[in-house]
Amino acid sequence: MRTARDGARALRDALREEGGTVAETRGEPAGPSEARTLGEPAGPSEARTLDQPGPAQVAAAGPRARGHEREYELLLEMILEGYRLHYDDPLVVRPQDADLALLLGDQLYALGLSRLAALGDLDAVGELADVISLVAQAHAASDRELAHAVWEAGATSVGWGGSEAHAAAKAQVRAHAPGAAAALKAAACAVRCEPEDPSL
Repeated sequence: MRTARDGARALRDALREEGGTVAETRGEPAGPSEARTLGEPAGPSEARTLDQPGPAQVAAAGPRARGHEREYELLLEMILEGYRLHYDDPLVVRPQDADLALLLGDQLYALGLSRLAALGDLDAVGELADVISLVAQAHAASDRELAHAVWEAGATSVGWGGSEAHAAAKAQVRAHAPGAAAALKAAACAVRCEPEDPSL
């Protein structure tokens, strides 16, 4: 599977073609010691690098993205970078001004969602709109673990499709219910994780 570093490089190249301010503020993806998986608390046990798959690669690996893997990966990277510009450390787009960062984040949200709409995947448009809303709620509550769980479950839903458990978990997030992050992760794992070998 491709890695988050591959996705960041593809994003950098795509934004060069996009032009404008978003292209002018591009930089190289962060080094391994600087990078963290989105939304995860920084710590020795949670730290991950760009050399592992991120949410964009997870979504692109699912059966719903088959035949359009690179398009899904790139549009997810755009939306992820928009998220980072709002709440986290951006990987590619690095404006010096905080207000400009928010504007470019909104632009990247729009670019990613418009590319997804062009693919005709309205279910995934709705799912990523939910992701954007739910991570905003998580960050308003200073809950980075929940933000990470929202991205994990959202990427899985884009790649594999939604489920009743996923919809119920999102409702728990909206209701500020305890255990919402765990419910999101369980719903994602139910459709994506390899089953355990009972002989082990």
